[in-house]
Amino acid sequence: MSRTVGQVRADVEEASRWLAGRVVRTPVLRSPVIDELAGARVLLKAENLQNGGSYKMRGALRAVGRLAAAGHSGVIAQSTGNHAVAVALAARQHGLAATVVLPVDAAPTKVDRARAAGARVVFAGTGVEERVAVANGLSDESGHPVIDAYDHPDVIAGQGTASLELIEEAERAGTPLDALVVPVGGGGGVAGACLAAAGSGIEVYGVEPVGCDSLARSLAAGVRVPVVSAPTIADGLRPSCVGELPFAIVRDALRGVVRVDDDEIAAAFRLILTELKVLAEPSGAAGLAGALRLPPGKDRRRTIGVVLTGGNVEAALVARLMAPRSVDLAGEGAAA
Repeated sequence: MSRTVGQVRADVEEASRWLAGRVVRTPVLRSPVIDELAGARVLLKAENLQNGGSYKMRGALRAVGRLAAAGHSGVIAQSTGNHAVAVALAARQHGLAATVVLPVDAAPTKVDRARAAGARVVFAGTGVEERVAVANGLSDESGHPVIDAYDHPDVIAGQGTASLELIEEAERAGTPLDALVVPVGGGGGVAGACLAAAGSGIEVYGVEPVGCDSLARSLAAGVRVPVVSAPTIADGLRPSCVGELPFAIVRDALRGVVRVDDDEIAAAFRLILTELKVLAEPSGAAGLAGALRLPPGKDRRRTIGVVLTGGNVEAALVARLMAPRSVDLAGEGAAA
């Protein structure tokens, strides 16, 4: 990157100041049962309670706000769901038109939320390349800029404010974080976490579903490595390749990547619902699944922060995951 991490971290702090009062300062939750399983204090930032149902609202609102101030009349976004919903909501707040490109198998809940926010919804295949091509074509036709779901500096800075709040709240409580865990799709959230934690000594970990591990493979290779994403119940964590800007940020700042399978994600989902009494989508629950896989610290005073990134999940999938013996989870997740 041409800018230093310190300079870009300042963008997260500036975004935090700008977003104050515009987004929900979501609560930090804790469960003795989860602490016992992790062998550490686990603080969970409940971004599933954010406007729009996910932390994507932070980055979308920051990016849309800056574009509105620059005089743009509309925006375009593509994603598997949560970013599209967030951009639609942010555009409505600023009086801009919004067009969002979603996969044909997008979760109906997310499609409905985008439409309810006033966005025009366009469907394009099942892969990110198809959505990007359609979004770029629509941008060429309309002149409206595309707000990328993760490869965008304002999106990364906005997403990073969730981690920054968690870091600050842990310090105020007298339990400063030793580690910070964030689920990884295209990498915007974990890149923002690395910026928020820069200079603090906090170890930042990403979490990817097995078979959707572009970041882990990219870190091992030293260059971005695309993958053919495997089916997973974590529908928001299946981009084909980590973003260019996120990879540039995390490659020297990330402590590691934890791979988790659908059974581990489902178990974390159930823990969040039964112990914390809040509903997270599998993509958000993946963060806790990864935290439970971290090696134990030297003592139980270690504190691990987890960003529960979203809570937009289909009722049918909730019922399936809460059943005594969930079966064929990947097949259900393909439509989630």
